[in-house]
Amino acid sequence: MFGLFKNKNNFLSPISGEIIPVEEVNDPIFSQKMMGTGFAIVPTTNAIYAPFDAEVVTVFPTAHAYGLKSKNGMEVIIHIGIDTVELKGEGFTSKVKKGDQVKAGDLIAEVDMDFLKKQGKDCTCIIVFPNKETIEIAHPHTNVEAKQDQIIKISK
Repeated sequence: MFGLFKNKNNFLSPISGEIIPVEEVNDPIFSQKMMGTGFAIVPTTNAIYAPFDAEVVTVFPTAHAYGLKSKNGMEVIIHIGIDTVELKGEGFTSKVKKGDQVKAGDLIAEVDMDFLKKQGKDCTCIIVFPNKETIEIAHPHTNVEAKQDQIIKISK
């Protein structure tokens, strides 16, 4: 069944948009899986949500990337856009801080995607699993909605 992982917790889509394989991301660090396995979403909305119940273990000072860890050890990095660190936080509003506990579906950030585009940035949101889980997208190149479950299958 897609979307289920350890302890049968659902993994929710962190944003609405087209889901694509991480190999298709226009950044070799991610497309070559140097940061871990994963997938990406070409966004159609501005809100980023927690994909599962977790502790916020990292919030980059520029608010363009977040690290989350579940109680059972599942880790994920949500990286918003490509080369967006160059914007020094402009266009990003973090709704969480390191150490916060979030529930699946909680808002963790808002992003002005129009601003990112005007700055010439690729808005693709990259979701990677640094512990190298195996990720299978249920329906690549289709649209998913924020908080939608059963978008991926995760296994070790």
